[in-house]
Amino acid sequence: MQARELTKLAMCVALCCVTAYIAFPLPFTPGYVTALTIALSLTAYLLPPRQTFTVILIYILMGAIGLPVFATGEGLSRLIGPVGGFYFAWLIAYPLMSWAKGLMPNFKRYVATNILIAMPITYAGGLASMMLILHVELWQALTMAVFPFIFGDVLKSAAAAALGVKLQKILRER
Repeated sequence: MQARELTKLAMCVALCCVTAYIAFPLPFTPGYVTALTIALSLTAYLLPPRQTFTVILIYILMGAIGLPVFATGEGLSRLIGPVGGFYFAWLIAYPLMSWAKGLMPNFKRYVATNILIAMPITYAGGLASMMLILHVELWQALTMAVFPFIFGDVLKSAAAAALGVKLQKILRER
């Protein structure tokens, strides 16, 4: 990899670490609302699928070894707990989103790939882990892992798409 590509990867990892702390808890779910999903989306918009996967894997590994990069500051326990499925689903969701984003920056396509690819895969991972770890039924898991987050995730998708289009255009000019 060239220095420019490595710099983009490092910046995306750093952005994930920082945005995870822009978070607030919801009282009825172990999940947090975070700005991390904006950073993950930007990563997918700015990098090809393999590099997107690499950024997310590095972020998860950093948290797994105990670096305080997750919203709660927890390490491995966060990954094997009720919200761990979200983290592992990102390894599939965002590289797929990166693959489907197209070659030219496009706001509508960016939003569509986020809503139609990343969100459902992420929610499926979160649902699975909540059902397995908390021993809850599907409806209760939906009320903890999906329903409270849909509106905000759609808004964050639009914000990330707008930023992604602008950043892609800036990066292409240089």
